[in-house]
Amino acid sequence: MALISSNPFPIGTKAPDFSLYDTISGKTLSLNNLKGEKGTVIMFICNHCPFVLHVNKELVKLANDYASKGIKCIAISSNDVENYPQDSPELMKVQAQKLAYPFPYLYDESQSVAKDYDAACTPDFYLFNNKLEAVYHGQLDDSRPGLKTEVTGKDIRAAIDQLLHNKKIIKNQLVSVGCGIKWK
Repeated sequence: MALISSNPFPIGTKAPDFSLYDTISGKTLSLNNLKGEKGTVIMFICNHCPFVLHVNKELVKLANDYASKGIKCIAISSNDVENYPQDSPELMKVQAQKLAYPFPYLYDESQSVAKDYDAACTPDFYLFNNKLEAVYHGQLDDSRPGLKTEVTGKDIRAAIDQLLHNKKIIKNQLVSVGCGIKWK
């Protein structure tokens, strides 16, 4: 597995709009329908990446912890399913149900949304305020598969808490690392 870092995404950048197929509900959902009252976390993930598998339980906990506070989470998979069939929409739904994802798990078949966000790896995390302006793009925390560091979500949680308390944007945002998005 090759380790890939996330690409820069300037703070203040407006979230690119999208409408994608939700593998859980079977409906096409848009960013405007899904965004949170106070903020939105967009996560590029997939079914098979060891970095995502390592943090999946924390993603569920994060979404559940902040839903009542006006923060919505959205997961997107943009991987090429022809060469990586384990990331197919059918198996995305199975994964989401197995892990009880409390957020939509959207399929970016054309990979255009990943390109619009300049997403590079899974997982890749973006936090937007209520105006859909980027306030954080970075890692969940410093845990990695094979390390003994506990998965806590501390970095993105700190960014969300700062957003909720109208505090300054975190200056030192550490890039996310993981498997590269599987491009067609």
